[in-house]
Amino acid sequence: MKKGAFALYAAAAAASALGLIACSAEAMEAARYSLRLCGEVLIPSLFPFFVLSALIQELGLPSRLGRLAAPGMGRLFGVSGSGCAALILGLMAGYPLGAASVAGLVERGEVSREEGGRLLGFCNNSGPAFILGAAGTGVFGGARFGLLLYAAHILAALTAGVLLSLWRPRAAVRLPEIRPARAGALPAAVTASVRNMLNVCGFVIAFGVVTGTLDAVGLLPALALDLSRLTGLEISASRAAIVGFFELGGGVGAMRGLAATPVNLAVCAAVIGWGGLSVHFQTSAVVAGAEISTARHFTGRCLSAVFSFVYVLLLAPAVI
Repeated sequence: MKKGAFALYAAAAAASALGLIACSAEAMEAARYSLRLCGEVLIPSLFPFFVLSALIQELGLPSRLGRLAAPGMGRLFGVSGSGCAALILGLMAGYPLGAASVAGLVERGEVSREEGGRLLGFCNNSGPAFILGAAGTGVFGGARFGLLLYAAHILAALTAGVLLSLWRPRAAVRLPEIRPARAGALPAAVTASVRNMLNVCGFVIAFGVVTGTLDAVGLLPALALDLSRLTGLEISASRAAIVGFFELGGGVGAMRGLAATPVNLAVCAAVIGWGGLSVHFQTSAVVAGAEISTARHFTGRCLSAVFSFVYVLLLAPAVI
């Protein structure tokens, strides 16, 4: 590790320690809130899909689906048809299921590591349960707003996938080899899902404490005020954008009570598209065993945030 990077990490660690000491009560409350979020929302909504995703791959279904999807996936995104399973699961189940599905495909040899890196750029997305329920109905008070956000999210993911495919030479469309089902598929799926679920909850709690501490020391309100002055956003929307930079659930939840204006909906869409640093670290954790580069995941999430914002602004007049 370079000396400059080491000094930066050491300073961040020291500042974090001081913040936790000075605001220990607030940090504990933030951790409790994050634990409740994990127990009441994340584990019930994500764990079954983790098991389903792992089971689908253990049974060899992506290779069979991939033979049907190969022409479309190859022409649009420049990847093997097996990646279609990761795209569908990523759009149906939510962060970081798409990343876990891609890692499984790489580990089973159904896609290369290079293809896996490209798939991460557009297959790891938020799911309808969170967007329709938590964002649409829970924050803005209407299912139609959730449908708008979800439609924009899907369009942004597909747009990011097409753009990322332009940065590489086109390869011939190839049909994936049919993979047989593995013995002991269910135990292997459950074991892998428990490990991935622990990673997700750990990062949600860690970043919940970070945002809680920043709020307690007054840095978060100050940043929200500065961003509001710079962009013209409502202070609550600015605060939500900053919290969402770190953690998705807290960022979307911070928008509760805001009017469902096109700009507020677009900010919410951008937060969902970015996913938060928590999702980025969750992704790094679930793909570590497959040794996949996450550089395109970062690029894809930036593209998704921008295009989600734009698509909501374009589509909002038809909904509001």
